[in-house]
Amino acid sequence: MKTTARKFKDTVYVELAKTAKALGNPHRMEIIDLLAQGPFTVETIARYTGMTIANTSQHLQVLKNAQLVAISRKGNYIYYQLTGENVYAAWASLRELGMTHNTEVKKAIDDYRKGYHNGDAVSAEELLEKVHAGDVIVLDVRPEDEYHRGHIHRAISIPLDQLQARIRELSKKQEIVAYCRGSLCMLVEEAVTLLKQQGYKARKFDDGYKDWALKGYPTTMTM
Repeated sequence: MKTTARKFKDTVYVELAKTAKALGNPHRMEIIDLLAQGPFTVETIARYTGMTIANTSQHLQVLKNAQLVAISRKGNYIYYQLTGENVYAAWASLRELGMTHNTEVKKAIDDYRKGYHNGDAVSAEELLEKVHAGDVIVLDVRPEDEYHRGHIHRAISIPLDQLQARIRELSKKQEIVAYCRGSLCMLVEEAVTLLKQQGYKARKFDDGYKDWALKGYPTTMTM
């Protein structure tokens, strides 16, 4: 029997709603944001997100059933990863939509940032020009293993928890642009504040490595 247009639409919209439902959870959004940095074990995901391993596993199963997350094995370990860059792109679009139209999201971000006063962020286009010109230090303050999975071309790695101890490795003669995982990662606020307090010329790049990579801008992997 030939499928009617109505039945076709009902089937497709029901299936698309399953994808939207999988995305429509704050913990799963954070997991997708994290997995954009690369594959992680359930234990690592739980540690970064502050959830129990059991709850993390449940959320990962929902994402896996929606075909947004896949698994791979390395030795005795199971790693979770996004099934494609379009998964992160969809989340990034949703994030941008919320940050543009949801006043509570904007207020929460503004309230958090009030204590830092880090000034205007560097745009991706401006940072690209500075990288090509070689007149900027690009500082990746994510954990070191995330840096090795992929980072902005010519960026150096000093994780935030090491920055105070290693700050003298940086030059005060050049502008420093720091970045972390993305626009909802606040490590960069702390990093820029610390650098400015120590007399460095520092600004932040609000977008993260994955946002940079999706634009097709130069990146480097060291593992």
